[in-house]
Amino acid sequence: QVQLVESGGGLVQAGGSLRLSCAASGRIVSINVMGWYRQAPGKQRELVATSTSSLSTNYEDSVKGRFTISRDNAKNTVYLQMNSLKPEDTAVYYCYANIWGSGLRLRDYWGQGTQVTVSS
Repeated sequence: QVQLVESGGGLVQAGGSLRLSCAASGRIVSINVMGWYRQAPGKQRELVATSTSSLSTNYEDSVKGRFTISRDNAKNTVYLQMNSLKPEDTAVYYCYANIWGSGLRLRDYWGQGTQVTVSS
């Protein structure tokens, strides 16, 4: 089994910063893409940022220049540094990973979600 465990959410004032972490554990052969999605109340889940195994990154337009995704392949961990937070960044943030597991099965995995609330 593979698990993604997130940490680092919370309440912050507009303009503040938070850092999310997500560690993958279990029977992992290798990890392709790791990233973060978010879902605000009444809205669909949307991509925030992704990082490939070669550390190529991709960002949703509204977070470019404010959020930075990074990845430690040795620790199977992905981070999201969020700066200059805005109230519209308020959402549940989900970690995502595309993982080759035991038996060479490629599957998508999701974390349990962590709440980020930005007050104005």
